[in-house]
Amino acid sequence: MAESHPQVKAYVKNPNLGLEVPYRYGSEMRRYLPDFIVLVDDGHGAGDLLRPVVEIKGYRREDAKEKKATMDTYWVPAVNNLRTLGRWAFAELTEIYKIESDFKAKVESAFDGMIGRAGGVPPALSA
Repeated sequence: MAESHPQVKAYVKNPNLGLEVPYRYGSEMRRYLPDFIVLVDDGHGAGDLLRPVVEIKGYRREDAKEKKATMDTYWVPAVNNLRTLGRWAFAELTEIYKIESDFKAKVESAFDGMIGRAGGVPPALSA
């Protein structure tokens, strides 16, 4: 999946690294270990790669919604606001048979969004 995408520079299985994200499920505090961390060249240069945290879900239990909400609402914005740990994003891939196309679409969407916010014209719109 990731190794065949031209913008992916590297990726690693996260459980080997131990990146844990605390989240609340009901009244219980839990720790979430995402599946992968990816380095993506999204046009900002080799020194400023995007770091999507990628979760692959075949079956989505109820706690997966809380994990995604925590990543989207708290963790990614907090890490990005620090501005000392690079730029991060989160992608949850749920359709096993569509993972490769989902990943490509998510990378392209993030790239297009960043170009748009910077005042440029995303590649999809300039064609």
